[in-house]
Amino acid sequence: MNFSLSPEQIQLQELARTFARKEMGDVARKIEATNEPPAREILHRFGRLGFLGINLDPEFGGHGLGDLEALLVLEEFARVHPAIAFPIFESTVGPIKAIERFAGAALKHRLMPPVCRGDLTVAVAMSEPDAGTALTDLKTRAELKDGKVVINGMKRWCSGGGHAGGYLVYCRMSRDAGAKGIGAVYVDNGAPGLSFGQREQLMGFRGICSADIFFDNVTVPSENVVVPAGSFGKLMEAFDLERCGNATMCLGLAAGALDDALAYVQERKQFGRPIVDFQAVQLKLAEMAMQVEAARLLIHKAVSAKTSAFPSVLSSSMAKCFANEMCRDVCGKAVQLMGGYGYAKSAPAEQRLRDAWGWGIAGGTIDVQKVNIASALIGRRFNQRGQSAAAGN
Repeated sequence: MNFSLSPEQIQLQELARTFARKEMGDVARKIEATNEPPAREILHRFGRLGFLGINLDPEFGGHGLGDLEALLVLEEFARVHPAIAFPIFESTVGPIKAIERFAGAALKHRLMPPVCRGDLTVAVAMSEPDAGTALTDLKTRAELKDGKVVINGMKRWCSGGGHAGGYLVYCRMSRDAGAKGIGAVYVDNGAPGLSFGQREQLMGFRGICSADIFFDNVTVPSENVVVPAGSFGKLMEAFDLERCGNATMCLGLAAGALDDALAYVQERKQFGRPIVDFQAVQLKLAEMAMQVEAARLLIHKAVSAKTSAFPSVLSSSMAKCFANEMCRDVCGKAVQLMGGYGYAKSAPAEQRLRDAWGWGIAGGTIDVQKVNIASALIGRRFNQRGQSAAAGN
């Protein structure tokens, strides 16, 4: 067991930290003001510098590094702003990893190199109006007809909805009920029959678009099938890595909040001395630092101790659950320590608190992670539907 980063990992981390802090601060402030995602030229710059596709296969344009290296970079960008980090998130722990793992060679060759260059972003379309936590209740259907796949239905709460270049769509691909009928298909933005609702106005997540997606006889080639019906378990395996990405977004937010609070309490003076000299402030700083470091260790353990292609559901759920709760608490403490300055939009503390709340909802709520943890500990899944539903199945 080694808790130290290698010289190469430290170099990568420092490169990402220097670039994100020096080059992306003004971009983050513009995103907060306009609510628009980073411009395409910024993604191209990420691609040229090697920040996209860090852990993807070099055969398909990636850099062939590990998941830990990808998360080290993601944390540094998330310290500046989640929307700045989101293209890195999507290119390293998002649906592109499911495509890398499960899709056919032709689809991988078509999608992965442009993702690594910054020419394409791929979002996941999972949730529906009546299928969020109960994801296996989804109704969007995909039917194979004459070598094509025809998709009908709708999706909700898609981060990247209307903005991403393509979507990994979870859909019902057979008449089997529940998880047995679910697979996933890739759909390009601009496909005939694909349309979007109005962009959601959210509490946070500025610069990360979200909108309903509508499929009206959307037809794609059969090679766009990433996994067939009955592969829901594979999709959830890939999602275990996305949970670690979610947790890292929280880690970056909280680490940035701690950085700002540390600087502020040493500069701000009350009663003739810096407020860091007061014990109550010291206690909050210590609590924040412990929480941040504990989350970092859980995340790094999850991606480093994996025994297969993806982290386990237990380790990834623990990392996400702890980081989600930690982030809300640490960002709240930062606002409190900074007083009126923390509550003002002129400083990023209030933005971090708004964004912190969202990550505990996205990607499976905090309580769902606790159910996952209990299920993994006991060794069986718990029926959440009640006796009547169980009898009906």
